[in-house]
Amino acid sequence: MPTFKNKIKIKVEKTETGFSACSDEYPIFTTGKTVPELINNSYDATQLFFGDKYEITHENLKFEIDFAQFFQYFKVLNSKFLAEKIGMNPTLLSQYVKGHKKPSKNQTEKILTGIHQIGQELSEMILICRR
Repeated sequence: MPTFKNKIKIKVEKTETGFSACSDEYPIFTTGKTVPELINNSYDATQLFFGDKYEITHENLKFEIDFAQFFQYFKVLNSKFLAEKIGMNPTLLSQYVKGHKKPSKNQTEKILTGIHQIGQELSEMILICRR
């Protein structure tokens, strides 16, 4: 079975019961109570759609979420902190988060790079509990 070569964009939205995901390119839809569950369900839904025609891997899926929903879900990440971390005006980032303004491609990449940097820093940290 040939491996699927393209990336499939999956739009993620926060719902009252968790999350939903869909593709504009293919009839792929799913839900999940948590983000990890949604990712696994998206993979399964994609596999079901393509059946035996292509082999699908997690690398074929590209998840997208808008700024407001990202900050709604990852409440631990404060937009003011992120703005300071990436050298952006906090008011401008707040306008992006609230949907009052749309960031350019360069600004979006700058924000995403900052989010990835914070994620990398957090993943390398070990928490200790002193008694």
